[in-house]
Amino acid sequence: MGAPGSAAPLRSELWVKQQRCAVSLEPARALLRWWRCPGPGADACSVPVSEIIAVEETEAQGKHYTSGRWQRMEKPFAFTVHCVKRARHHRWKWAQVTFWSSDEQLCHRWLQTLRELLAGLTCRPKHLLVFINPFGGKGQGKQIYERKVAPLFSLASITTDIIVTEHANQAKETLYEISLDTYDGLVCVGGDGTFSELLHGLIGRTQRNAGVDQNHPRATLVPSALRIGIIPAGSTDCVCYSTMGTNDAETSALHIVVGDSLPMDVSSVHHNSTLLRYSVSLLGYGFYGDVIKDSERKRWMGLARYDFSGVKTFLSHHYYEGTVSFLPAQHTVGSPRDKKPCRAGCFVCRQSKRQLEEEQKKALYGLENTEEVEEWQVICGKFLAINSTNMCCACSRSPSGLSPAAHLGDGSADLILIRKCSRFDFLRFLIRHTNRDDQFDFAFVEVYRVKRFQFTSKHTEEEDSDLTERGKQRFRQICTNSPSCCCAARSSSWNCDGEVLHSPSIDVRVHCQLVRLFARGIEETPKQESDS
Repeated sequence: MGAPGSAAPLRSELWVKQQRCAVSLEPARALLRWWRCPGPGADACSVPVSEIIAVEETEAQGKHYTSGRWQRMEKPFAFTVHCVKRARHHRWKWAQVTFWSSDEQLCHRWLQTLRELLAGLTCRPKHLLVFINPFGGKGQGKQIYERKVAPLFSLASITTDIIVTEHANQAKETLYEISLDTYDGLVCVGGDGTFSELLHGLIGRTQRNAGVDQNHPRATLVPSALRIGIIPAGSTDCVCYSTMGTNDAETSALHIVVGDSLPMDVSSVHHNSTLLRYSVSLLGYGFYGDVIKDSERKRWMGLARYDFSGVKTFLSHHYYEGTVSFLPAQHTVGSPRDKKPCRAGCFVCRQSKRQLEEEQKKALYGLENTEEVEEWQVICGKFLAINSTNMCCACSRSPSGLSPAAHLGDGSADLILIRKCSRFDFLRFLIRHTNRDDQFDFAFVEVYRVKRFQFTSKHTEEEDSDLTERGKQRFRQICTNSPSCCCAARSSSWNCDGEVLHSPSIDVRVHCQLVRLFARGIEETPKQESDS
């Protein structure tokens, strides 16, 4: 937020909802407060200037002012403050408070002072490029934008250019082609897939402009100056849940309007020195890879395909042999099981980024080991699933996510290895994603915080040859001999933020705080709400 200035505090007696109130504005604290007077102000209402959307002069006419106390006002003057109001479950709501007075000059003074403070908030966007996916989720993208988002943008004097996408990857292709110089940010209306398109387009465009070869696994990627806003209209909206605590469109729009900024890690996924994709949420091999691959063949089922494929994959109970190699994220100040989730203003993210930068400087000057000589940890085995998460990966069905203590901007990913086990044990593990029990508290589950990892399937050579035969389909055997047995399978696919990667052998690197969102992070829940 820009400096609100050195204006003197403003204090007046105004009317709010037919009650006489003391109203104060302290520019140094950037806080608007009001309370019923006479009174001590202990029950004062308040709103930070940074969470005021707009201030408008209000017509003081009509039935509300023709009776009772209003008869004493010859002609009341009024202004309305549009602001953020917090609701339950991390939702934000658009609220209005109207202040009245018989003194026209006093009202104009309040209007001018508040507008000057809002004009000093340089973090707020003025012009946005909006991509609407009309097909994602339940196909409500356009309606959600027109009903819940456009009115707020208009109120905040945000102008927009809108593109309604007609085919896959249109958003990514557009970002490579058009000039972005006039925009303060990008907005996607859709699900995690639509966000992924914008992410790939923005990162790719930024690297191209900077002359960075994205195909080089060790390339140092350049952060983009533009922020991305997400209006959730998809089936899971994992990124919204993990960065805001809810998938409410109005909440997301308000975070964009007030100009919030949240840095976020991005993982690059390479195979044989070729960039496959970027990932910000889940990179899953085995169970989650099989689910997404099977569900792609059943799009005609709609959203029910995920449940169907999930049950089918669970019954198949395949395990995969391979080798996982990783570099521990020694710069981080947290751990996957410390029960300290990422929250707004996260200390772990700030401190980890500082320590990572120090580590990189020392390596540059030869004072510390570089990656070539760092000690890699190697694990070979038979796995039901291998998951890597850059965030908690929360959603409506899994409120705490796949890794509840994963952090958005600490330069690391949580690598979760689920070894071969019985169906019953694997079901116990899956169920813990839906409650608050420790999902890593099993002998067959291991979790590590890493900054880079590689996976090599036991059947890498055979799988590489299969890549040339994309149409080839693997028969999925369902075991019936024993309910607790596992079936060996040659190799799985990777689920990369909901997209299928056919190469089982990959090289993954975490890029610390590569992109920024119009978000604040999940705010701490008030105690009375968490207890209810």
